[in-house]
Amino acid sequence: MMGRFALLLFLAFASFQCLCFAADDDTVFYESFDEPFDGRWIVSDKDDYKGVWKHSKSEGHDDYGLLVSEKARKYAIVNELDKPVSLKDGSTVLQFETRLQNGLECGGAYLKYLRPQEAGWKPKEFDNGSPYSIMFGPDKCGGTNKVHFILKHKNPKSGEYVEHHLKYPPSVPSDKLTHVYAAILKPDNEVKILIDGEEKKKANFLSGDDFEPPLIPAKTIPDPDDKKPEDWDERAKIPDPSAVKPDDWDEDAPMEIEDEEAVKPEGWLDDEPEEIDDPEATKPEDWDDEEDGEWEAPKIDNPKCEAAPGCGEWKRPMKMNPSYRGKWSAPLIDNPNYKGIWKPQEIPNPDYFELDKPVFEPIAAIGIEIWTMQDGILFDNILIAKNEKVAETYRETEWKPKFEVEKEKQKVEEEAADPGGLSGFQKKAFDVLYKVADIPFLSEYKLQILDLIEKAEKQPNITIGVIVSIAVIILTVFLKLIFGGKKQPRVEKKPEAAEASNNESTSGEKAEEEEEREENAAAPRRRRRET
Repeated sequence: MMGRFALLLFLAFASFQCLCFAADDDTVFYESFDEPFDGRWIVSDKDDYKGVWKHSKSEGHDDYGLLVSEKARKYAIVNELDKPVSLKDGSTVLQFETRLQNGLECGGAYLKYLRPQEAGWKPKEFDNGSPYSIMFGPDKCGGTNKVHFILKHKNPKSGEYVEHHLKYPPSVPSDKLTHVYAAILKPDNEVKILIDGEEKKKANFLSGDDFEPPLIPAKTIPDPDDKKPEDWDERAKIPDPSAVKPDDWDEDAPMEIEDEEAVKPEGWLDDEPEEIDDPEATKPEDWDDEEDGEWEAPKIDNPKCEAAPGCGEWKRPMKMNPSYRGKWSAPLIDNPNYKGIWKPQEIPNPDYFELDKPVFEPIAAIGIEIWTMQDGILFDNILIAKNEKVAETYRETEWKPKFEVEKEKQKVEEEAADPGGLSGFQKKAFDVLYKVADIPFLSEYKLQILDLIEKAEKQPNITIGVIVSIAVIILTVFLKLIFGGKKQPRVEKKPEAAEASNNESTSGEKAEEEEEREENAAAPRRRRRET
């Protein structure tokens, strides 16, 4: 009996050890920042990157993270993995936490998963040109408000690396709480984006509907050498050549004429000006006539005109001319020579290739390279795992307890600031509206919707009006879908050169423009009157 019990105990212990080792094997990389990052993370020596990284506690917690400590700075820091991580086999989870403790108006909080150094970079020289495999995380500035997912993929024919952006990515949460972002790469070519454990986006790497530009090029392309024939007529309608202008059509008649029936109102003050010098205004003591010009009192509305129907010279009002017909033009008729809109013929795409799976480059390092106008961005619990359950466990044990504390504190602060509970309603409304903005068929209006939401966040009293405005946008889209609308022509873009950046601006580029505008803004000048 004792022998059987000992055997069961041994088997249970062995099973537990196997589970532990399996969990350890599935955790490829994990950084908790419990200890100072010096030695593990290398700060770039590049001159542009002056931002100071700090090992700091998250506000309200004893938990440490990697802190962006200064405003309007470029930051770059990198951690080399013990060995490169292959993304080709099985699932891979890229997960990290970030907290925007002072909000985020213009800046990035994304990670770059870098290729091996053989691709041409060094840790001490890490910058925005360092070759990465995947870029993932929040980015917000101006019209940009998205959780980026960018795959840099090598074209097997040309050898060029092209940035492929996830279409319709989710928006960045608008609060100052800790959020956990996860990108799950599946062996069936699927990628899922999770925010706080909730799936926000699912896409297929090989689908042209999910990435821009698509990983697999079009089979055919317009022939660049094909030219439109000179006699090709694209006009669907033409002026009727047999039409004649009517004899009574006066093209010179004005659109408006004086109303001859109008009569000057009684009590009109012809000799009184509409504005007079302010009698209470006095010349400033420091006014210098030579420097500032001759001083003149500011104008005010003439108080005598307030009780009268009007002041100054009376003129008859204008009215529409009943004889006005405008410039005559012949009516349009169907063009008998119409051939349709010309398009070049399609030819086989020389850069076309077939692909069963993306050719993922291995991840050899994790870098943070951002330009942000806000400080207080805190990174924590950076994880690469080969098992979704491992990532879920870290979310439950490391992120969720902090989030619940922050959420409760936020709720208390909102109730104290607004006992009637209006702010709580607004928070829920904003959360719903941000989800609405992420709906794919509203993508054309996403920036407009996000702009409305941000205005409502700054001016809570217009929240209801903003909700109505967004409802009108949605209704407009539905009506277009039902009754049809003019479809915008699609412009095909050619993939960019090797290691070239995508045309889409990141928050870093926009932050640079914003900082330059602030630096170049001239000091207020003293106004002077023109003499």
